[in-house]
Amino acid sequence: MLETYLPVVLLAAISLTIALIFMTLSRVMGPYRPNKVKLTPYESGMDPIGEAKERYSISYYLVAMEFIVFDLEVMFLYPWVVRYLDLGFATFVAVIVFITVLFLGLLYTLKKGTLDFSSQTKVKPLWD
Repeated sequence: MLETYLPVVLLAAISLTIALIFMTLSRVMGPYRPNKVKLTPYESGMDPIGEAKERYSISYYLVAMEFIVFDLEVMFLYPWVVRYLDLGFATFVAVIVFITVLFLGLLYTLKKGTLDFSSQTKVKPLWD
């Protein structure tokens, strides 16, 4: 039973060994001259402003969840598109219902202003 996992364990061990060898060679052979400018934080070409532990806006998380939902939608729709002629009309109706529910959810979040990133707009609570 365990011999079936041997190739996976062997591949993981080889990968880890090669990664460690390359990291060691880079540290030993490459130049290392740290200075104050090189060690300062760098964020998108601008100096960081404020604390690193500031809270993110809820819009950030809502947009991330919408991205995941629509990414999953594509993942569920792709196999259906490939075989939709073989699956029949009932599957077509189920997919239409699926897309409609996702579209209504998108309209709802648009109504609440989650995709409006202007500085004056605040996200309305989803339960209002």
